Amino acid sequence: MSSNAREPAQKPRIARCPRCGSSTRLDAANAWRPFCSERCKLIDLGDWFSGRYAIPGERLPDEESSEKDSSLDQ
Repeated sequence: MSSNAREPAQKPRIARCPRCGSSTRLDAANAWRPFCSERCKLIDLGDWFSGRYAIPGERLPDEESSEKDSSLDQ
């Protein structure tokens, strides 16, 4: 067998869009992966910015609170 023989093309991985549930490709052909479209990607991003999604953990103090606290110490 020659070394120039082509391997069969792999099927693209398909998954469900995390936003709307439609089937979407998970390869470089889909610029918005793992989402199916720019719309779903932006809706999801908006949910993160609005605070609808959050990663559990201890709440960090606000910068303004820290500045007020440090000015009281002086």
